[in-house]
Amino acid sequence: MTHYLDAAVEAARAAGELLRRDFQKPLRVNSSEAHDIKLEIDVRTQELITHSLLKKFPEHALYGEEGIVGDQKSDHQWVVDPLDGTVNYFYGIPHFCVSIALRFMGEIIVGVIYDPMREEIWATQKGGKATLNGKPFRVSERADLAEAVISVGLSKTGVTIAAGLPLLQEMVHRARKCRLMGSAALDMAYVACGRFDAYIEQGISLWDIAAGWILVENAGGTVEMKPRTDMKEKYSIIASNGVIDLKL
Repeated sequence: MTHYLDAAVEAARAAGELLRRDFQKPLRVNSSEAHDIKLEIDVRTQELITHSLLKKFPEHALYGEEGIVGDQKSDHQWVVDPLDGTVNYFYGIPHFCVSIALRFMGEIIVGVIYDPMREEIWATQKGGKATLNGKPFRVSERADLAEAVISVGLSKTGVTIAAGLPLLQEMVHRARKCRLMGSAALDMAYVACGRFDAYIEQGISLWDIAAGWILVENAGGTVEMKPRTDMKEKYSIIASNGVIDLKL
């Protein structure tokens, strides 16, 4: 399995280099919505990742935010968010990442998240340790919500914003601090390495959290995912250190 992890790390670094090189340069907007932006560089970055991975593994499929490639019924499916934190990127906020995971027969077996601005790369594979720049890490041990830092995502639609606001209001009063950082994948990575104690969102896509999912679990945390019945291919998620009582 190591060759899959190595390939994901290589692709993530190449994609991150592209994003870092073009950061704060003029950007072409493909579409603009009330709570989201789609950039041409999102597409270009996914194409780079697709070429890197499928050249090595042509029988695999790729399922990404910017489209799908190959037979999605393949046993091996790469789940990719080429630029998680697009709005941050567009506004010149240096908090975004590349997220790459591999599913084998529906189970996530590889996860890589790369923050090119801080040059931090989280990586893990099934049965292995979770590492940050090659060093193993674990989730936090904080159990008291009053001492915790919680990330609450509000997603991109009116429905999920409406669902997230009451939760945010509750957590603001009960946790030490709440954060809305703008990158679900980095939120998951921060939970995994103990910077956050939990991440909660009401409507998220698989490509946003697939790599973070295995990172959190391999670092000793827990991830609860539930499909939303009212939104196609969206999930509610609670990722935490596994000991904190969120009282949800």
